Amino acid sequence: MTDHPDTFPTRPEVTPPADFVFPEPSRHTLANGMTALVHDVPGQLVISVRTAFALSLAWEPRDREGVASLMARLLDEGTLKHSAAEFAELLERRGVAIGAGISDAGLGVDMDVPVHHLGDALDLLTEALSIPAFAEDEVRRMKRTRLAEIAQERASAPHRAAKELAATYYDPAERASRPSAGTPDTVEVITREDIAAFHAAHVRPSGATVVVAGDVGQVDIVALLERTLGTWSPEATEPRPMPEEAQRRATDAARVVLVDRPGSVQSEISIAGPGPDRTIEAGWAPFPVLGFIVGGSPNARIDAVLREEKGYTYGIRSGFRPRRRGGLFVTSGSVRADATIESVQLLVDILAGGRDGFTEAELVAGVDFISKTAPARFETADAIADESVQLALEGLPADFTTDNLRRIRALGSDDLQRAWDAYVTGEWTVIVVGDAATLREGLEGLGIGPVTVVPN
Repeated sequence: MTDHPDTFPTRPEVTPPADFVFPEPSRHTLANGMTALVHDVPGQLVISVRTAFALSLAWEPRDREGVASLMARLLDEGTLKHSAAEFAELLERRGVAIGAGISDAGLGVDMDVPVHHLGDALDLLTEALSIPAFAEDEVRRMKRTRLAEIAQERASAPHRAAKELAATYYDPAERASRPSAGTPDTVEVITREDIAAFHAAHVRPSGATVVVAGDVGQVDIVALLERTLGTWSPEATEPRPMPEEAQRRATDAARVVLVDRPGSVQSEISIAGPGPDRTIEAGWAPFPVLGFIVGGSPNARIDAVLREEKGYTYGIRSGFRPRRRGGLFVTSGSVRADATIESVQLLVDILAGGRDGFTEAELVAGVDFISKTAPARFETADAIADESVQLALEGLPADFTTDNLRRIRALGSDDLQRAWDAYVTGEWTVIVVGDAATLREGLEGLGIGPVTVVPN
């Protein structure tokens, strides 16, 4: 027996998804001048707390570079109230995870904790920020760790390429040209007193931001913040203003540097040029879409050729990397050693092809991916907190993400072309980590710039 056609259910109509709106926080100023941004995210019972301090690595003493990174790593390694072991045990008992790091925009200290331990966790966070011990034995241990990392990074082709890219791309006088966590010479001489002095000079509540995201609807979060972070009152000195100029590119940046790794069976390639930051007056919207089209997915222009057609790589990514001021456009990945020369030529040709325009299909694919995946990207409290605190560090308004997504949905092919032509000029800094004996002659033959060989 068959059903009569009239009894079939009506197929539901599929409608476009609603435009995503990034949740804007409530804003408060604590008694000590710290800005608090609170995102109430119902159902997110692990609370994400992000604290951010505007801090420039250019403020490090030239012979003590790496002091800021060491200071950040030591914040949760004991306080004046609790030893490192005691502090670690208190965190573990309450299910608290704390981490800290330095970027070109400043110091970030992250904490995640179950909502029922939020008060105790904020007490511990306040200790870590305001009265870190910087114990001598912990300083020595962290220095040994950093020196071991430097050796490990040298053995990693991607890390080695990134280091050489910074050294080649930026003017040698700029802090960005040198490793953010310091070199063996600078790290070795850093003392406990250097770290404590840097903390005292640059880590203070005035001008800082704390972001809280999670299910805090039943918590008097402002009162809780006042009772914890709001009690931190160091010496009343004004925060140092952050540099407002982008770090300068080297005058000889448009060249090829070959980092010699004899016998390497793969080559690591990085190709870089200028890019904007997210405060650009013309708008940031075109740049994530351009990155997706050119090298943001397995279907992008680069992998369509080097991975799918040629089989030279497992994947190469390309995109705009904004800094607090200024930025880079970087294409990077590894290829088979015997395909290095052709791969560099193909990459340069594909990037140059951006001046010939972008298709309507590419525009739609890029816009759809960036805009329609936003709800998933910002589904959790930690993702919301991360974005919110980054906006604060970059000096962007709380509605920036929502407004930028609206601009992305309104993009046309002409918008992409103007943005691409404004930054991608073809004056490339090219770094290749591979066997110089087999690669140098071929790289010179490409004619994309003078070739310099440096040791690994």
